[in-house]
Amino acid sequence: MRGKAFRPRPVRTTSPDGMNKTEREYADRLERQRLAGEICAWRFEPFNFRLANRTYYRPDFLVVCAGHFEIHEVKGFWQDDALVKIKVAAEMHPWFVWRAVQYKQKQWTERTF
Repeated sequence: MRGKAFRPRPVRTTSPDGMNKTEREYADRLERQRLAGEICAWRFEPFNFRLANRTYYRPDFLVVCAGHFEIHEVKGFWQDDALVKIKVAAEMHPWFVWRAVQYKQKQWTERTF
């Protein structure tokens, strides 16, 4: 490494189960909802959706509610490419309820597709 100084890149910190801090907080919220009987079950990153050739979308959470399934995507902030992917996936798989979830100003906000 001659001539160039090594600069470490920022690393996305995750817990042993693969969740970042925001996802962990949301998982705790889902678990409280499950224990209260508001939802039946939830799973973290349970599968991938194929959107196009070499383009996949892995949702953060599958949430099982009474009578339907929901896909929840959790972000600290939303970038355009993430919104495009969730919108495309929602159009391709309309039998799920799709929610974009963000932790903003100390509260959870949801957007349904």
